[in-house]
Order: sequence, then C-alpha cells, then structure tokens
Amino acid sequence: VQLQASGGGLVQAGDSLRVSCEVSGGTFGDYTMAWFRQAPGKEREIVAAISWAGNFRHYADSVKGRFTISRDDAKNTVYLQMNRLQLGDTAVYYCAAKRFGSYRAEAINYGDWGQGTQVTVSS
Repeated sequence: VQLQASGGGLVQAGDSLRVSCEVSGGTFGDYTMAWFRQAPGKEREIVAAISWAGNFRHYADSVKGRFTISRDDAKNTVYLQMNRLQLGDTAVYYCAAKRFGSYRAEAINYGDWGQGTQVTVSS
C-alpha cells in the first residue's frame, strides 16, 4: 500500500494540529495503523496506534490525554489530532501500516510507511 501523510506545520506551544494519512492500493480495513515520530538525534518512537477494527488504541505516555488517533474507513484515512502541543513534540511524524495481526509497538513490525510530515512547535 501507499501512504501519504499531510498536515504538518509550524505552531506555537499550546496550539492544536491535525495530521492525516491517506492510504491507497490496499484494503484499509486489513491494517493496524500507527503514527511514529522522530526528532533530530533521537530514535523513532511510536506515538499512537489504532487497530484495524478501531476498537483498540495505544498511546505513548508522553501524549496521553493530548493526542487522539482515529480512522475513517470510508476515506481510507487515519488521523492524529494533537492538542496542547509542547516543544518536545517537535519531530517528523510518520504514518505506518501493519497488515493483519494484533498491535505492536516496534517499528520493525510495520511494513508500509508514509513519507513523513514535519511538526515544529515553537515557544
């Protein structure tokens, strides 16, 4: 499948931003979808994930209560709504797809990746 991420940008601390990832070339409902991020000099880390049925969500501790992942199967799109953004949220955000099976946190389990979208939070 192909993943196209969009919606990144430059915002101030405390602002909100929504990033989107449209999936094409496969059956969207087969995939657990996730958002990862990578800041300069740091390893890629999982931010949030949503199961193929949408009934399970995982969030990194650092974003719990601030970020919400959702999916719209009619639009083959997964979203990450980011509220109360902090300086530490600055990173390139990547969407990723894992076909079949249960949720996994490690990036190696995701076979398809989008190109990344930059989110920069300024003070």
